[in-house]
Amino acid sequence: MVLNETYTLSNDVQIPKLGLGTWFIDDDKAAQAVRDAITIGYRNIDTAQAYGNERGVGEGVRTSGVARDELFVSTKLAAEVKTYDDAVKAIDGSLETMGLDYIDLMLIHSPQPWADWRGGDYAEGNQEAWRAFEDAYKAGKLRAIGVSNFEQGDLENILANGTVTPHVNQILVHVGNTPSELIAYCESKNILVEGYSPIGHGEVLKNKDVAAMAERYEVSIPQLCIRYNLQLGAVPLPKTANPDHMRSNADIDFVISDADMDALRAVRIEDYGDASAFPVFSGK
Repeated sequence: MVLNETYTLSNDVQIPKLGLGTWFIDDDKAAQAVRDAITIGYRNIDTAQAYGNERGVGEGVRTSGVARDELFVSTKLAAEVKTYDDAVKAIDGSLETMGLDYIDLMLIHSPQPWADWRGGDYAEGNQEAWRAFEDAYKAGKLRAIGVSNFEQGDLENILANGTVTPHVNQILVHVGNTPSELIAYCESKNILVEGYSPIGHGEVLKNKDVAAMAERYEVSIPQLCIRYNLQLGAVPLPKTANPDHMRSNADIDFVISDADMDALRAVRIEDYGDASAFPVFSGK
């Protein structure tokens, strides 16, 4: 069962292959969502400072009844934090807000602040934030460190100026948006890819070809999409607070053929509808 399977990061830390995303889960509902997921068998929980639910996620982890060292908890540094001192404060702030002694994985949420997505040059700011990450990692506050939404040039900046290679790059990966060159680059540097929004913020559900393929495999479209991310070698992070969906998302014990993987790689989603208001879906 996929919930029992792990990848090994470049520092030998084990990360479960399937995680629970918590974007858009309100803080007052996050603890129960996390407890439900852990009861079902999830061991990988992903949040972010920007989600506004770190407190609830931390409560869910602490009250789940499962030992802390059996769980893998990730959060992300707010995209606007681009100085060493602010990053140090933010790391300690996440630990305090979540009520945890350590965080398994912390990521720089974006190479640019959200208000300047894919805009100006923040290379120096990312170096500063990364230096704070490295110090927290060496101090044992963070078991692994990484980045999110980083393109190849952003990664090269960290590789050239840091002392620890990012363990993870969490990026938008789903049927309809498969950044194959970036995935291959990450693999070449032993950086594990995590794929958020594996169902394309719901847009993939509208694709008739994908629906027909899912029917052929006798699975749901979300199950097909989550399996697709797994076969790309990524960690899918489907978001849901619904226990039935959590179970269904983990029920993916089937294999997509090579030909169908190629067909899914070729799918393109150009318009995310209302979700295009979010920088990551804006098409920039």
